[in-house]
Amino acid sequence: MKHAQRAASPSRPSRRSFLKSSAAFSGGLMVGFVLPSGPAGAAGLVHTPNAWVHIADDNTITLISARAEMGQGVYTSMPMLLAEELNVDLRKVRVAFAPPGKAYGNAMIFGLQLTGGSTSVREGWERQRLAGAQVREMLIAAAAERWKVDAAQLRAEDGQVLGPNGRRASYGELAAEAAKLKAPEKVTLKDPSQFRIVGKRTPRLDTPAKVNGTATFGIDVKLPGMVYASLQQCPVQGGKVRSFDAGKARAMPGVIDVVQIPDGVAVVAQSYWQAAQAREQLSVQWDEGPNAGLNTAAMIAGTRAALASGKPFPIKQQGDPDSVIGRAAKVLRAEYLTQNLSHAPMEPMNYTAHVEADRARLVGPTQWPDALQGAIAKILGLKPETVTVENTFLGGGFGRRIDFDYAIQAALISKAVSKPVKLVWTREDDMQHDFYRPLGVHQLAAAVGADGKPTALTWRVASQSVTGRVFNLPAEAPDALMTEAAVPLYDIPVARHDAVKHDAGLRVGYWRAVSHNMNAFANESFIDELAAAAGKDPVAYRLSLLETQPRLANVLKTLAAKAGWGTPAAAGRHRGVAVFEGYETHIGAVLEISMKDGAPQVHRVTVVADPGRMVNPDTVEAQIQSSVVYGLSAALWGEITVDKGRVQQFNFDTYRVMRHNEVPAIDITLLESREKPGGIGEPATSLMAPALANAVFAATGKRVRRMPIRPETIAQA
Repeated sequence: MKHAQRAASPSRPSRRSFLKSSAAFSGGLMVGFVLPSGPAGAAGLVHTPNAWVHIADDNTITLISARAEMGQGVYTSMPMLLAEELNVDLRKVRVAFAPPGKAYGNAMIFGLQLTGGSTSVREGWERQRLAGAQVREMLIAAAAERWKVDAAQLRAEDGQVLGPNGRRASYGELAAEAAKLKAPEKVTLKDPSQFRIVGKRTPRLDTPAKVNGTATFGIDVKLPGMVYASLQQCPVQGGKVRSFDAGKARAMPGVIDVVQIPDGVAVVAQSYWQAAQAREQLSVQWDEGPNAGLNTAAMIAGTRAALASGKPFPIKQQGDPDSVIGRAAKVLRAEYLTQNLSHAPMEPMNYTAHVEADRARLVGPTQWPDALQGAIAKILGLKPETVTVENTFLGGGFGRRIDFDYAIQAALISKAVSKPVKLVWTREDDMQHDFYRPLGVHQLAAAVGADGKPTALTWRVASQSVTGRVFNLPAEAPDALMTEAAVPLYDIPVARHDAVKHDAGLRVGYWRAVSHNMNAFANESFIDELAAAAGKDPVAYRLSLLETQPRLANVLKTLAAKAGWGTPAAAGRHRGVAVFEGYETHIGAVLEISMKDGAPQVHRVTVVADPGRMVNPDTVEAQIQSSVVYGLSAALWGEITVDKGRVQQFNFDTYRVMRHNEVPAIDITLLESREKPGGIGEPATSLMAPALANAVFAATGKRVRRMPIRPETIAQA
């Protein structure tokens, strides 16, 4: 317990200070390595992933974690991979968050130092093990030189190198000599059959510190001389300050200054409470800009119109579906609507910045440190190497902290007052100024044969392009993150899938499972409609279309057995099913519900997943549980609406999330697999809405085609 607490309190060196301090360690060993190539399908991307392992004289092993820890468990899974190859007790591995640097780029996301897309374990699976194996071989080589024996006679075990005649030396004792050796270009990784750590249920290293309150999140950061800021932003996104009167605010106790930045007016005070109270006394006149008339109905209408008038970019074309559908005796058509959503992480946006004339220090939670460093340097006119970024634990990310507007704001305020400043958003600030999940309109059509199976299918979505905004892509550029799960694995001989980019007006960001959660709702609902039209059982119908997809079929068969599909549910209970592949994980869910006052009550969620090889099954299970709760919250209640340019939700009273007492029983089965690891932090999120909609159909006979699935939505179906 004591060691785990220490390990969970991350040191946060800058890259420069880390290298400097590491070099100063007499006898320290630090290893970086480069993968020879990126993952399949990543050709053309930047492949410079490095990891840094340090072994100190005192035998302390430190892993510099390239990925942010936002609850997904990388603070434990990455050390597990390293410790496995190093042959050390996991409890001897400490973790420090990486500073910005190309060495820490994510090979699965264009080499960017970005945590997201359920890539952490998938991307780290090989490189963290390579890091451990490389260090292990260097330590053995050092011992061989010291003892003048053949390295083949030695072995590394439990933090020591063991040799003939009872010789042994700890890793720490050998580190200085190993540091002088050239890192081997090729190393042999353990066969999974030899794993002693990987694949075992392992308590998280960061749990004790998070339970006893010693873990450092952004909200906990304190710098010497630090003051606090509260920022009033325009209630209409894109609006600017026209004028303001700060007289009353300046007269409030503790207020140091009132400053204007591009996003609004900030009150800076000795305490957060003083800043927040004084902010209420500001009188700001806003230029609400072009979004002043924006409303949800118009956003939906515009998106729907774009389906017909916009230029689609192709995803898949197989045969001539229009011809087949045009000749078909039976055709089903449906339109689905997915809504805007807020991320609503438990820790609202906050960031601490200390900007000086020639440097800046940034401390706080971010999913994208190197981009933040570059953006701050550009805005402040500094060289990137003079901007340090020190990451903390993230109190939830879900994609929100890929954007770093709040950190830029903190830096600008700090520069204005020449002090270290912690900017804290309220929950209302967070919900009103999020980068929301885009809304989407999905239209599908299918020709149905005599056996009830689809002979042709078309699918088109119109939605906003998050990637286009984040990376400033041309309007005509395709967006692969808009079309995830757009092509399900079902055997349909003729099909066309395409998408239309349409800017509905509200700023948008990556939301958990990104477009999987939108497109899976449409596809898995529509396949249920086809099954119903054919008079077939939904599970049997799906299986009849998965003859070439044994992995997903196995998931579905197991799921049906675990959920009791085919046996009568309890009186008043009804079931809905959904399956799909996302992030290279094959997964399915069955929801068991009843109806009360027109609203679905979720009693039980059964999930079966084949995520490939698992590093820590305990974390895999926890991620699925989290995804179920997050996905159900969105499916049952989540919705951001806009009127007169203003987001109409402010806090959890108007943007409901699932409460503890509402969480259903969650039964999870993880299938053994030799496939490469799949992502697990997001896929199950995408199954909740379609499985719920399909359960509601089983209960009421009404086909709900828009989220959230509330009583009024069901009544209108």
